[in-house]
Parts: sequence; C-alpha cells; structure tokens
Amino acid sequence: MGEKEEINEVQTIFQKEMQEAIAPAKNNAKVSKEELYNALRVIAPGTNFRTALDNIVKGGRGALVVVENENLTPLLDGGFRVNCRFTPQKLVELGKMDGAIVLSQDMKRIDSANVQLTPDSKIKTNETGTRHKAAERTAKQTGTIVIAVSARRHEIILFYKNAKHVVKYTAELLRTANEQIQLLEKHRELFDAYLEKLTRAELRNYYNVNHAISVIQKGRIIIKISEDLKRYLVELGSEGVLLKTRLKEISHNVEKETDLVLKDYTKIGLTKSKLLLETLSYDELLDADNIKKAIAYEKEIKA
Repeated sequence: MGEKEEINEVQTIFQKEMQEAIAPAKNNAKVSKEELYNALRVIAPGTNFRTALDNIVKGGRGALVVVENENLTPLLDGGFRVNCRFTPQKLVELGKMDGAIVLSQDMKRIDSANVQLTPDSKIKTNETGTRHKAAERTAKQTGTIVIAVSARRHEIILFYKNAKHVVKYTAELLRTANEQIQLLEKHRELFDAYLEKLTRAELRNYYNVNHAISVIQKGRIIIKISEDLKRYLVELGSEGVLLKTRLKEISHNVEKETDLVLKDYTKIGLTKSKLLLETLSYDELLDADNIKKAIAYEKEIKA
C-alpha cells in the first residue's frame, strides 16, 4: 500500500470514529480512554466543528455549544428554534448571542440557539464562570458533549460526562508530537540493536539476561510513549495523519517482540510480568532494576 492510499485509509477510519463519538452516553458514567478520544475527535482540526470554534476564539467571543441527546430536553429553557443545516459560519454568527447553541445528535443540524441551560445546581463543579458552570453540570447530568469557549481566556474547553479537557492549539500539539516521534525513533534504534545482540547470543546457546532486560526495557518505553502520543494524534485530527502513519511504522512488531523475550526470560509468567511492567511510569522504566523485579531477577545480574 502506497503512502497516499494509507493516508486515505487513516482519514476514512477517522471519519468513522467521529460518528461513533456522538453515540448516546450513559448518565453519570465514568469516561473511558476510548470514549474521551472519541469526544476529542469531534472537535479535532479538520472538522467543521473545530473550524467554527477556532473562528469564535479568533473573534474574541465566547460560546456555549451542546450536543443533543435524550437526557438534554428537560434542561433547555427559552431560546428559539433554528433547525438549519450546520455550517461553521452559522455557528459563529449564532455564537454572538447569549445562551447556548444546541446541535442535533449527529451534529449535522443546528436545532436551536440562545437557549438557557438549567442543570441541577447541586451538581458539584470547580468552574467559576456562569457559562462554564452550566457546561460542566450539563455534561455530568446528561452525559453529552458540551463545549465552552472562553472569550476572556481565549480557550476551548470540552466537557463530556465527568471529564474536562482544555483544547490545546494545533501548533503546540504538533511540536509536542514531533518531539515524541523523534524520541521514539531513537528508542527504536536501540531496541533493534539490543534485540539483534540477544538473537546472536541465543544462536550460540548463550542466554544473556542483561541483553533481554535491555530489550524489554526499550520495548516497554516505546509502548509507553506510543500510548501517550496517541492522545496527541487524536487531538490533531487530520493534521496528525502523517504522524499517525509514522508512529505505526516505528512501533511495528515492538510489543510482539517484547512479549516473546519476556515470555522466555520471566520467572513468574508473561501475564504477571506484563501487569507489573504496565504499572511503571516512564522514569521507572528507565531504571533497569525495576525491569529485573518485574521478571523476578531481583539479585544483581552479572554480564
């Protein structure tokens, strides 16, 4: 598959995931990582929704936008019916008024505008402004997506169920993602080098535990950084398509190869060792002693 075809495939998957993000949510349920990722895809760069939100920020205005679901209707008060096709321009114009803008569940239509949201005031919120309090409480009470744009702070905040996420600027995300990719490339080079050393040693029937630990360490570091990078790529949307392809190339077969080495060298079984390794932070993975403990080689190992 060529680069162009792979990019098209990634874009198709991205569009499908966006549709899954607007499925009805269970009220008061804790947000999983995948659910949050799906919600972030709705406002990722490249979408019409993000274009509208960025234009509102550039215009120095605030806005409150909520996606309709079956739990929202009782919380709506006043406003007026719009019932028109969604476009970024229309959302920007309607955002000039007070009150919330209500989008249809599929986000293809603007249902109403200048609406007052009346969530339960007893719902706990750490927000200070009226708009942001209403946004957080509505998200918690209805389980839907609510976006608050702050005119004063020039920022976009997504509320979804019990989660809150401050949207970062695309340039900042790209810079961080590129730094992570460069770091991954260095670790992948070391991973391949250690794996080759281990393979050569095993072909001579010399099982070097230190080499195995180095492979496991670099493999788990790559997996750890890759997981963190995935969130940035979700937030980048269409801007992160090429980086997503590069991540796929760098991390190819790393987990599989790491698990094979882990299976051969652990004294406590693959499943238990993997669970122990997954609890380690990035800094903890850099300490080889923690890898030794995870495979039950706690005594000093001589080369």
